[in-house]
Amino acid sequence: MQLQQLTQLVANPPPPAIPNIPPSPVPSPLMSPPPALPVQRTHPKLSCPPDFNRECHNGCIFLNSCSFYICLVLEQFHDKQKRILWALTFFKGGRAAKWSENVFRQEANTGVFPIQIWGDFKQQFRLHFFPANAEADAINTLKGTSYHQGNRIVDNYLDSFQALVSDAGYTDPQTLVVKFRQGLRLGIQNQIATMPYRRPADTDPDAWYRAARRIDQARLANKAF
Repeated sequence: MQLQQLTQLVANPPPPAIPNIPPSPVPSPLMSPPPALPVQRTHPKLSCPPDFNRECHNGCIFLNSCSFYICLVLEQFHDKQKRILWALTFFKGGRAAKWSENVFRQEANTGVFPIQIWGDFKQQFRLHFFPANAEADAINTLKGTSYHQGNRIVDNYLDSFQALVSDAGYTDPQTLVVKFRQGLRLGIQNQIATMPYRRPADTDPDAWYRAARRIDQARLANKAF
């Protein structure tokens, strides 16, 4: 009997067993990312304008410093009168302090602050603290020798020279070269004037400025060595 059952199993094998595969897990829905934090804008560390007294030649520097500061943090100066009050806090001495006191005295007498907008403040500031005859003063300075380089490095001489010719209204390239060359230290201007090649043209002030700076920097480097 067992032999007959074994023979039947060999002739008719049972179907293969289907493995019991567990069902795949249902994927969970993706989690939404956390809300992004608001980006906080940061500003570079700013230097406040210097205290101002009465020096006319510093008036432009002070006013420019105030304008730059306000532009960089404009969101802090939506109130335009706040700009004026902030600027007046730097009027610490001399004629500037007296002018500031007079402004607040007018407010006390009338109940109205006399300068309402920043543009009016700048106009009043120029009237009281800019040189009255800047153009004539610059022209007269350039006619003399006080503007010459002397013992200054070329960079410092060039800064003051460009400010002078700007105030004087000089724009002719040849005039600029002549004036700059006259003020240069003799050794530097001789080196430029006698360059065997690539000598700056007498109508190219920028080329003269670059050549003078290059020679002076080489001199300073050699001196340090």
